[in-house]
Parts: sequence; C-alpha cells; structure tokens
Amino acid sequence: MKLLVLSDSHGNVDNMARAVELTRPRHILHLGDCLRDAQALHERFPDIPMDTVPGNCDWGSFDAPERLLEFDGVLVLMMHGHTRNVKSSPMSALYAAKEYGAQVLLFGHTHVPLVDNDGSLLTLNPGAAGDRLHPTCGILTIDNGHADVRTLAL
Repeated sequence: MKLLVLSDSHGNVDNMARAVELTRPRHILHLGDCLRDAQALHERFPDIPMDTVPGNCDWGSFDAPERLLEFDGVLVLMMHGHTRNVKSSPMSALYAAKEYGAQVLLFGHTHVPLVDNDGSLLTLNPGAAGDRLHPTCGILTIDNGHADVRTLAL
C-alpha cells in the first residue's frame, strides 16, 4: 500500500496534484498548512481516501492536532508538529509516537524533509509541498506489516 504524505502546501495545490500523478497513491495524508488545499486536492482526486490534521496556519479548525491511524497493521501517528514544538526539538513528537505505540511518526511544520529510523520508530517529515523553489513530498509504503518511507522532490 502506497500513501502520499503532504505538508505545508501553503496554497500550492498544483504541486500536490503533481505528486498524486507521479506516485499514484492508494491514500493521501495531509499534515496541515493549509487544509483548504487538501480539500481542493480531494476535489481533484475524489476516489483517493484522505486523512488530515490541522497546522498552525489552519485557524478555526476544531480537528484533533494528532491522529493515530492503522494501515495494514501498522500504527501511524500523524501531526503537523507545532503543538509539539518540533522546530526547536522533535523529541517531544518522538516521545508522543512511542507513547501511542506508533511504528511510524509523520510530522511537518519545519519545511525540511527528514527520514529517520531509530530501530523502533520510523520518522518522516515530507518537507513542504508548497515550497516555491524545492517542493517535496513523502511516500509511506506498507507491505505485509512492514513500513518504509522516503521523500520525493517535486
């Protein structure tokens, strides 16, 4: 199962649409900033399921800032990261993921792509899909209960 992970689109729906066309995912996860972009993307690709969490630019959203989802037996914690102060230290997000029992942590907010594996937790920051010079996204692949992540330049 291939999941497209997007964050920090900041009005650039076309970059996200290009990511969908390049990766042909079965599911899309949008990590916030800006949820209206995620809604516009979902209107373009209504057959692809999508889950979202709000970011710090998603004023007025009453959605939970963190969501724990399960895909083919793999627990995935998704968040934007601003409520865990990931810009100053991603450790609080890592601790939260471990408390939830997640095997994969997805967060955005920093606009910096990141892939890390500490042996018990796989971490992905897809970077910023809305970056004007270097837009990026993330790919989460789950196969037989095993997860793998990577980033992709758009």
